Amino acid sequence: MTEPASLSWTPPDGSRRPFEITAVVGYGDDAWKRAAEDVLRWKVKTRSGFRVDSTGPVVAGERVTVTVTALGVTVVEPVEVVAVVQNDARVGFAYRTLPGHPVSGEEAFIVHRVGREVRLTLRSLTRAAPQQPWRGLFPLLLLAQRIVRRRYLRALR
Repeated sequence: MTEPASLSWTPPDGSRRPFEITAVVGYGDDAWKRAAEDVLRWKVKTRSGFRVDSTGPVVAGERVTVTVTALGVTVVEPVEVVAVVQNDARVGFAYRTLPGHPVSGEEAFIVHRVGREVRLTLRSLTRAAPQQPWRGLFPLLLLAQRIVRRRYLRALR
């Protein structure tokens, strides 16, 4: 749904909140190589305060548990990688949330080149998870999501 291989994205109509933002993370071939390698090793997540139970590169179909501790509470986020893109100008992946995740949706992390600029694009589609307590906490989770997205944009610099 977040189409990490696509240069442009038109979010599907529906009940999920679409989001897309892009930031420059570096310039030139060295920055490209570093960011492309890091995004495929979950560095956007781990440098943003999350733990990921995978030590290798992302693989389509892989189920991973992401955890984060905030205010003394550990939150477990089960996800499944649904798409991986890796070519000379675009590298990244998307995952969907699995039951037990605080929200329902999909998120993508895409590193791409525009001239000498190396950019990171985040895309997501989010809605409240069906289970409590997460469903009732959805407004607070949206606030937390904004904070985390800023961390993501800085993670590969």
